[in-house]
Amino acid sequence: MTFSLHRLVNPGTRPWLLAALLLFTPIAAQAQDWNYRVRPGDNLWDLGARYLKADVAWQRLQAHNHVDDPYRLPPGRQLRFPIAWLRVSPAPARVLAVRGPVQLSDASGSRPLQKDMLLPIGSTVQTGADASVTLRFADDSRLQLRENSQLQLDQLSSYGATGMVDTRLRLQRGRSSSRVTPARGPASRYIITAPTATSSVRGTLFRVSAGVQGEVAATEVMEGKVQVDASGSRQLVGPGYASLGPTNGQSPPALQALMPAPRLREERLQLQPLPLQAAWEPVAGAVGYRVEVVQSGAPEVLLFAQETSATELRVDQLPAGELRLLVRAIAADGAEGLDAERDFSVPDGLPAPVTLAPRHGQIVLQPQPRFEWAKVIGASGSVLQVATDAGFLHPVIEQHTTATRWRAPTELAPGAYFWRVASLDASGQPGPYGQALQLQRSDDPSDPALQQLQPGKGMLTLRWQTDDSSPRYRVQVARAQDFSNPLVDSLVDSPELTFKQPWRGGRLYIRIQGIADDGYASPFSPAQQIQLRCRLCYGAGAGALLLLVL
Repeated sequence: MTFSLHRLVNPGTRPWLLAALLLFTPIAAQAQDWNYRVRPGDNLWDLGARYLKADVAWQRLQAHNHVDDPYRLPPGRQLRFPIAWLRVSPAPARVLAVRGPVQLSDASGSRPLQKDMLLPIGSTVQTGADASVTLRFADDSRLQLRENSQLQLDQLSSYGATGMVDTRLRLQRGRSSSRVTPARGPASRYIITAPTATSSVRGTLFRVSAGVQGEVAATEVMEGKVQVDASGSRQLVGPGYASLGPTNGQSPPALQALMPAPRLREERLQLQPLPLQAAWEPVAGAVGYRVEVVQSGAPEVLLFAQETSATELRVDQLPAGELRLLVRAIAADGAEGLDAERDFSVPDGLPAPVTLAPRHGQIVLQPQPRFEWAKVIGASGSVLQVATDAGFLHPVIEQHTTATRWRAPTELAPGAYFWRVASLDASGQPGPYGQALQLQRSDDPSDPALQQLQPGKGMLTLRWQTDDSSPRYRVQVARAQDFSNPLVDSLVDSPELTFKQPWRGGRLYIRIQGIADDGYASPFSPAQQIQLRCRLCYGAGAGALLLLVL
């Protein structure tokens, strides 16, 4: 049974206040009864102790239900508990997930929000750019607060062991999406207040935009039905439709259908291995698109989000797990449409190998270039890809091998190429690919001026991917895998190190440690190995290694 309740607006609040009341009842909840079905062994004494407030005697429950024998209740009988008599206790919200900079403000001050925190009444949560947070309430309803948004927790309480929960939130800025648990009684409420209109429902999936700072307020319904009240008018919004907030004090416009889900382009869709490459057909009337990656088992947990005007997007890094790709169109009025969905997996793979040659941006004159890389400890092999596009949608070479040197079996035509390498685990599954490195195949003679960019004779250069959290690095090079007696142990301020190449060839091990500006040293990267050939040992030229540290 579904009830409706209209929230009284404080005279001090703005007249166009939005309250998302997720409850249908024409009379106050306090005047309603919560119904309980008697189970074998129940009696009014125990039921009163379990559900009633301390100042409400069980004899009042007996009189309210006209019970003759309070100690012998027939199983299956329905007892009525007035809502006002039920025990009420605080029910703090729990932080399920945090992505990016999110700030918590409460009576204790302001501090960064962290996963598993319990948020009491009065807490304010504020997300930064490219940030989000997922909250879970006492009845397992969940809210996702998106980037550049602010939410205040006005009321968080539960009615004892009844399962009914009273959750009231205030969306002051930005956007949120809610997945609300169906009501378990007449006092169950889920209220979102924002400066636009009133959206009322219980047990559905919908999005709300606060409609401030130039944004258009909107209530977008994906599942269930939502009642929207604004400026004295009321609309019932069904799944697949949206209601925009009032403009200049006027009533909301007529319902409008959400934009359809974009059609994913299968021939250009690459979900694994990473990087993910998404592509879709344009939607008529769309001014942009929003691409999200969420946990497939908990779609309220946002892992990646970006808006774009293009019809394709690349995602380089994602955490391991069962994930879901979401793509939706954005209309000119700001309303977001239905989602195109695709589930995929990101395995826990081995790190990408160190690459040796060709270097990033190198001009290669050999028609059949040779590619070289290190072997990650524990890897059963590697997979090399060469393509003419940085997305590697159609590789011209894809080679699985147990070697760490491989020469193209056929000539590559002159032009620009990209190459990358991934490690294979014991089952042959590839881990994430390393950074795509560009090379230029040319038949033109080399420019002597380019040689000045090479390291000096007998020198070796290590270069690795930058880490924004580590302004300094510690680099170790050793012949022993345990680095007991390193040949090189240096601190550098940039992701590159040039040192004198050892005279004796053989196997070398390399590892790198990031050092934060406060002196915190992160764990060393997994050890990687290279094999120095004799021609390197005797100064046949300079070498450059491109080391990718994940």
